[in-house]
Amino acid sequence: MSAGNSEPHDAAREHVTGRAVYVDDRLATQGELHVAIGLSSIACGELRSLDLDAVRAAPGVVDVLCADDLPHAIDIGPVFPGDPLLVDRHVVHFGQALFAVAASSHAAARRAVQLAKVDYKESTPKLDIAEAIDEENFVRPPHRMARGDADAALASAPHRLSGEMSIGGQEHFYLEGQVTRAEPLEDGGVMLHSSNQNPTETQHLVAEALGVPMHLVHVEVRRMGGGFGGKETQATAPAVLAALFARRHSKVVSCRYSRRDDLLLTGKRHPFLARYDVGFDDDGRILGIRHLLAGQCGHSPDLSDAIVDRAMFHADNAYYLPDVVIDGLRCRSNTVSNTAFRGFGGPQGMLAMETVIDAVAAHLGKDPLDIRQLNLYGPGRDVTPYYQQVTTSSVPVLLDTLARTAQYRERRDAIRRANAANPIVKRGIALTPVKFGISFTVSHLNQAGALLHLYSDGSVLLNHGGTEMGQGLYQKVRQIVALELGMAVERVAVSATRTDKVPNTSPTAASSGSDLNGMAALHAAREIRLRLTEWLQSTQDAETGSVEFVDDTVSYLSPAGPQTMHWPELARAAYLARVPLSATGFYATPDIGYDRATARGRPFYYYACGAAVAEVAIDTLTGETRVLRTDILHDVGRSINPALDLGQIEGGYMQGLGWLTHEELVWDDTGRLLTDGPATYKIPAIGNMPIDFRVSLLADSPNDEATVFHSKAVGEPPLMLAISAFAAIRDAISSLADTPVFVKLDAPATPERVLLACDELRARA
Repeated sequence: MSAGNSEPHDAAREHVTGRAVYVDDRLATQGELHVAIGLSSIACGELRSLDLDAVRAAPGVVDVLCADDLPHAIDIGPVFPGDPLLVDRHVVHFGQALFAVAASSHAAARRAVQLAKVDYKESTPKLDIAEAIDEENFVRPPHRMARGDADAALASAPHRLSGEMSIGGQEHFYLEGQVTRAEPLEDGGVMLHSSNQNPTETQHLVAEALGVPMHLVHVEVRRMGGGFGGKETQATAPAVLAALFARRHSKVVSCRYSRRDDLLLTGKRHPFLARYDVGFDDDGRILGIRHLLAGQCGHSPDLSDAIVDRAMFHADNAYYLPDVVIDGLRCRSNTVSNTAFRGFGGPQGMLAMETVIDAVAAHLGKDPLDIRQLNLYGPGRDVTPYYQQVTTSSVPVLLDTLARTAQYRERRDAIRRANAANPIVKRGIALTPVKFGISFTVSHLNQAGALLHLYSDGSVLLNHGGTEMGQGLYQKVRQIVALELGMAVERVAVSATRTDKVPNTSPTAASSGSDLNGMAALHAAREIRLRLTEWLQSTQDAETGSVEFVDDTVSYLSPAGPQTMHWPELARAAYLARVPLSATGFYATPDIGYDRATARGRPFYYYACGAAVAEVAIDTLTGETRVLRTDILHDVGRSINPALDLGQIEGGYMQGLGWLTHEELVWDDTGRLLTDGPATYKIPAIGNMPIDFRVSLLADSPNDEATVFHSKAVGEPPLMLAISAFAAIRDAISSLADTPVFVKLDAPATPERVLLACDELRARA
């Protein structure tokens, strides 16, 4: 009936039958215009001339916009400037938007943009992270977190290792691309139907572009065909272009990127270069460490400050680092500006730390799990490099439980025997933890609102600021409201997210959608419940403390004895009595904040934790890999909807597996993206699933913090469980040596990289 039950996704039937309506499914109107964008063919240089006469004369073309035609100087940078809507003079990445065409059809617009005559003065692009570090070519200033004296600890440590690894980026590859449909309004405003994780930001930037107040711009998001962070800031450009053309022509305008244009125009997960210098004792306990995390940000800041910060926040993962320095660099390159992606920098920081653990274990000839367990946070060892006390980590329990239930020790012995008997196909195994901080690290984003209507027939309509991208947020919030009001979940409906219903919304990101919007909806439901309770007490002689909302009824004690009212009866009676049946709810996460000036604070309300064991097989003659079995144990607190949580864990793991094993972004020396479509960029398919996939939720683990029904976030943390597979691949390669050896392996572990690592190890042997 309510929270805690495995209810299906609220739109599951619509999804599987094809009746779910996405932005591009809306019926076309008479005279509707379609937008396509002309893209730069160089990565760095100066725009000398832009001849668009043939474009304007092309069949079906109604209007063309270039930078000079914009009513205002439009920079759509979400936090810091640096993202012009259209190129004015300087080209800074391949595929940058030069101009936009509005035509009578999408096909006509796309044909027309090919007719532009563009003259450039080309320059050599900057593409290398290491070069950016050496030249101090940054989009934002460096940041440092430090505690203790890392240099002294490193100098006195019995053992010391250093190294580096390259960590690749990742394309979001959502099924539904970037799209917005703009409808002009009679008051000079515009209604935008957008595939968008951040409606309020789009509302704000569209209002600036049109030169109107925000109350004349309305953004509606019913659902997205995937987002993964790629529609947090990147949805703004198509929305602004559609709105500009709609305002100019008083017509409905659709701006939908083709798949190739989407890949060229939108940012990716940040590639990173990670360097480490670690000191440790004979047991493998880390004594001091220096981390350098350099993110390739692209040509502009976008969200890179916060993304590299989060990589730094997670460079400890689940381990206590007594004396530590973590430096974060935001490197500039002539590539598209990279952006939010599930995990938001956390995966890169965590992968760097797990690489350190594997290096320590190999150096000492110990099982990596022993090194992991030895270094976990615990009593007296519970303060992070940013001075937050770790009080909500369930990692020790997760590791102990999973090592036992997945028979990690027994399987490692079996793998050693199998590897000794097979010179070609080698197997590996790894158990890795995840400790992921939950909250936006920018404090003001940790807020949410909700609007709840109770109708006179006992049904409820809810609107909140979170957006639905397939993760089941609407369903979870429905269940929260149903439980609070004691009614059947079928009585609760959630309407499309709209900026004219709930204002000033935060993006649906940072794994905070249920935490924030669920709590705001809960507060609204409690307000309605309180009003009804007070009315029953004042007019129906209900005894104080006797009113109960449960099993789709309201019951209470009166002088005449026990009384029961079903929801339609109660709602009708309250309406006739003029009880207000609409309420707003608001929630702001308490007790959090981070001071970047001192690199201290409590940026996270709590930590969501999990652990995974992965067993893999590699063909040492081809470099091909296969995940044989994965066991996951994840802590979701008191789950609001176990079925949805399990789905998020499975999907997150697979997306992480794609990032770490075969999704590879490739640019040529001129800065041109070569992996610009599904023929060259491969996301996980059913054949990449572990042959044996076992996922469980940690039982009896309520959240100590006052989250909604003591649940824990589950959106991003599972992605990092796939680090277990990457570590297992490295473990399998190392079996080619007679004694334990650390294998340098960059991510993703493509067949080419695996084969090269195998060949190098064989040559060393």
